[in-house]
Amino acid sequence: MGKVFVSAVIVAAGNSTRMGLEISKQFIKLNGEPVISHTLRAFESCEVIDSVVVVCRDCDRAEIERIIRGRGYSKVKALASGGAERSDSVRNGAALCDERTTHFAVHDGARPLISADDIKMVVDKAVKTRAAALGTLVTDTIKVVNEKNEIISTPERSMLRAVQTPQVFEKELYLKALDYAEKNKQPVTDDCKLVENIGETVNIVIGSETNIKLTTQNDIRIAEAILSM
Repeated sequence: MGKVFVSAVIVAAGNSTRMGLEISKQFIKLNGEPVISHTLRAFESCEVIDSVVVVCRDCDRAEIERIIRGRGYSKVKALASGGAERSDSVRNGAALCDERTTHFAVHDGARPLISADDIKMVVDKAVKTRAAALGTLVTDTIKVVNEKNEIISTPERSMLRAVQTPQVFEKELYLKALDYAEKNKQPVTDDCKLVENIGETVNIVIGSETNIKLTTQNDIRIAEAILSM
């Protein structure tokens, strides 16, 4: 392989329905800074990230552009419009990535506590293996239940991982996975599953448990507590 060029696709196009607030969760303040700013700062400072595309709702575009300009995030090269499904949003973002791209690093904009070190760690793994994702060990016992909420099995905890983002994929591999999902009408919320569906292997890299996703208002309080530490 020639020179590696990693383009991050930051997916920030959700409706924030479960957050229950009137504003997009990308603009919620964590210790005085918008969520999306924390996220972009990590990618801006990571040495293995060459370019960034942010995927957002059209109604959020002007404010995200203002944040990018005001904080000098020079790696952000474009803003893409969100799609009906996550895979549509990522496809829109990938289409605007630099033509030199060899790998996509797909990340949830609502994971603002990601560190530059963890980004580099998972990118390095993907460059070696074609596909990698951050994840953490599962500490709770997990139960599989039926439609009546009755336990039907207990997976071996040592074999379980809670998957995070970024998830990093070789460009051609990921585009092939997106095309397969579109052709077979397979909307999925996890990019690893896209690649799994075409029979490819994704490697898990153990990351930080603090890389939480902001979904409810309680997550905001947890994130601020982590930042204060």
